[in-house]
Amino acid sequence: MNPPIRDAAEREGLWRAIADGTVDVIGSDHAPHSREEKGQTYPASPSGMPGVQTLLPLLLDHAAKGRLSMERLVDLTSAGAARLFNLKGKGGLAVGNDADYTLVDLKEEWTVEAGWLQSKCGWSPFEGMQLTGRPNATIIRGAVVMREGELLGPAAGQPIRFNDT
Repeated sequence: MNPPIRDAAEREGLWRAIADGTVDVIGSDHAPHSREEKGQTYPASPSGMPGVQTLLPLLLDHAAKGRLSMERLVDLTSAGAARLFNLKGKGGLAVGNDADYTLVDLKEEWTVEAGWLQSKCGWSPFEGMQLTGRPNATIIRGAVVMREGELLGPAAGQPIRFNDT
């Protein structure tokens, strides 16, 4: 990752920034580098890691452990991004907004396994991790696109809309 999070003090600093409101949004890019590419010594190794698919499950696990509330999780992953980027129809369930939401099982205990991953690179640094809380279905603009960990069809994204400024 760039910048790398190397030690416990840096991780705790990030959690303090989340708790005190310094952090407005949590997101993830996706860097599907192979294990061979990532195994190179710095600076030859590329930055980033696969993380889009594991972002929500990891945050649900932190919520289950009391590290952040569900309200804060939703704000950091949805409403915060809508505010920061002035997105139209995003960030919460409200009349006139897009019907984008994810149903989760807050109590399901499970293990991140390679077969569950959808990334082209086929690996995750979180493989083998035990988590509590799991997404069960994702609905985008009213259409179910993922159920029980399985994508239901090809990507069908649409352009983002912005509020007038």
